[in-house]
Amino acid sequence: LHANPKKPLILPNIWDVAGARLIESLGAKAVATTSAGVAWSVGYPDGNYMATRLQARLAEEIVKAVKVPVSVDFEAGYSNKPSVVAENFKPLAAAGIAGINIEDGTAASALLAKKIEAIKKLTSSLGVDIFVNARTDVYLQDLVADEKKMQETLDRAAVYQSAGADGLFVPGLTDVSEIAQITQGTHLPVNLMSSSVLPKIDELAKINVRRLSAGTAIAQIAYKHVARLAENFLKNGDSAVFNED
Repeated sequence: LHANPKKPLILPNIWDVAGARLIESLGAKAVATTSAGVAWSVGYPDGNYMATRLQARLAEEIVKAVKVPVSVDFEAGYSNKPSVVAENFKPLAAAGIAGINIEDGTAASALLAKKIEAIKKLTSSLGVDIFVNARTDVYLQDLVADEKKMQETLDRAAVYQSAGADGLFVPGLTDVSEIAQITQGTHLPVNLMSSSVLPKIDELAKINVRRLSAGTAIAQIAYKHVARLAENFLKNGDSAVFNED
C-alpha cells in the first residue's frame, strides 16, 4: 500500500471497532488507530500511560471485525527497555495486525533504534512480517532549531532504517520544500500527519509522500461534537438538539 507513487495511502485514524468498520465501509485500504483516541476511550491520557492489555484486546477485536490490514499506534512501546517493548508487542503480533507506529518522542534516536531491532527480532522469530513505521517528533516537539530539523530528521531516518524500520512518520512537517527534500533524502516511504496547511493528496504524491494520516483530528472533532450536544441537552433538557443531521 506504500508502493504506489501516484496514490498515497490515506488513513483516517480511529479508536474503536465501530469506527474501524465504518472506515472500511467507506473504502479505506487499511485501518489505523490513533493512540490518543484509544487512550481517551478507555480512560487514559495520551502519552504511554495506557495499559497494554487494553490496546492488545482492542487490536484483536478490530482485526476480527475488518478485512483490510490494521495498523496500531504503539506510542513509544510503553517502556524505555527494548526487551520490555518486545514483550508488550507480542500480543499485538498475535492479534494479526499488519503494522505499527512507534515513536522516539524526546528520547535519543539510539533508543528507538534498539526498540525497532527488538521488535524485528521478535517478528522474525514468529515468522510474521509487520510494517514498522518509525515516528520521529523532530518537528512535532521542536527537538532542534528550525534550521536543523530537516537534517536531524534525515539523520534519524537513516538510523531507524538501519534498525529495520519500514517507514518514516514525520508529524508536524508541513513545509513543501522540506517535505520534498526529506522524501528525496531517505529510502523509507514518508508518512505525514494531516494539517490544514498541507497541500491536497495529489500534490503530496508529486513530492513522493506515500502516506497521510489523520492523527488525532477525527477523535478530537468527534469528542468536541459529543460535548457540545451533551452540554446543550444537560442545560436545556431539549431533545431537539438531536435533530441535527
